[in-house]
Amino acid sequence: MTKTSLFGAVAAASLVAGGAQAESITVGYFLEWPMPFEYAKAEGFYEDAMGVDINWVSFDTGTAMSAAMASGDVQLSVSQGVPPFVVAASAGQDLQVLDVAVSYSDNDNCVVREELEIDKDSAAELAGKKVAVPLGTAAHYGFLKQMSHFGVDLASLDIVDMAPPDGAAAIAQGAVDMACGWGGSLRRMKEHGNVLLTGAEKEELGILVFDVTSGPAGWIAENSDLAAKFLKVTRDANAMWADPANQEKMLPVIAKDAGMDLEATRETIATFVFPNVGDQLSVKWLGGGAQEFMKGVADVFVEAGSIDSALDSYADHVNTGPLETAESM
Repeated sequence: MTKTSLFGAVAAASLVAGGAQAESITVGYFLEWPMPFEYAKAEGFYEDAMGVDINWVSFDTGTAMSAAMASGDVQLSVSQGVPPFVVAASAGQDLQVLDVAVSYSDNDNCVVREELEIDKDSAAELAGKKVAVPLGTAAHYGFLKQMSHFGVDLASLDIVDMAPPDGAAAIAQGAVDMACGWGGSLRRMKEHGNVLLTGAEKEELGILVFDVTSGPAGWIAENSDLAAKFLKVTRDANAMWADPANQEKMLPVIAKDAGMDLEATRETIATFVFPNVGDQLSVKWLGGGAQEFMKGVADVFVEAGSIDSALDSYADHVNTGPLETAESM
């Protein structure tokens, strides 16, 4: 596997001067990744609450989000995968986790081309096969953990770095034997093959899959109130979605914003869990669990040769201050 030292140690420059609040910010998110925040996004609730213009930019991978935050082009990223966050933090980028955006063990996985007829009982037959993996992402971490579980030697695989949409196209064309990804790309992959492990089976192996809202530490320090207002709108959108009475009203808006049809949106979002703020601040998540999980992800990536080294601790890369403020708003 090619060693990827993905990003340098450059924190994004703050948009503020002399303590003045930014007049506009840029926020990264994913298409084909339907979440309640997109209802608030489409309705302009974030701009109303924050008093700033927001430029929403879609990305294909969380690694691209990290690069954009490092360059100062993006101030907040919604639903960045933990592994790409860990890769950037391990390389020295001063990013911080602000909340747990979504948990989704069934919506991030690897698919084996159906003609191979390989399942969890015959996974050893993957040796020598070509695999499309978006390196440094949650899908990459899950792939590494699954291969370790099945005893498949990484050196025996031809691993190609591909964003999920490209991986979906490659497996459809028969250009790769297995592809890993999430969301709409994963649905398209599954049209041409099968997963080795279900979400529940992955969780039993300790393969958690969750995303965070993240941002450069310098920008957050200068704009903590703005960050808290952003998180409050997200909290309110999640609470609105949690009431089934609101879902039929919200679903078409979310689907349109995510670039998906209604049924695909309904099917995808049904596999998502959006923890409330109390849960996010608990020991399971930002009260310690997430920090421990990030260390575990980093150690797996070091062992696989994907990053050079891990930090001793990732505690400094979690900032619950804005979320605690949002909870009291």
